[in-house]
Amino acid sequence: MSYDPLAALKKFNPSLVKKMMTNNQTAFAEGEIPIKIKYLIAMALDACEGSVNGVTSLARQALQNGATEKEIAEVLEILHHICGAGSIYAASNGLNALIESH
Repeated sequence: MSYDPLAALKKFNPSLVKKMMTNNQTAFAEGEIPIKIKYLIAMALDACEGSVNGVTSLARQALQNGATEKEIAEVLEILHHICGAGSIYAASNGLNALIESH
């Protein structure tokens, strides 16, 4: 991703960015839940919150860690059931951006 959504935060509060990166490493470390599942969960949560850029980034990372397009599609079914249509639009926009970047 050429755009850095944290660029301003890195300038104004680098210690917060460092804390965020440490938390990110902890959250996505190998554990009982496979990493691809962690990224799929995070992708769904970002879609539920309407974060299109988050969906793009997390879907890419899920795929890089072994998730399939069919798994992403299944997550979208759960997302729609739990969070509704608005989250699906955010997910679709994020996935469109992922497709366009390839």
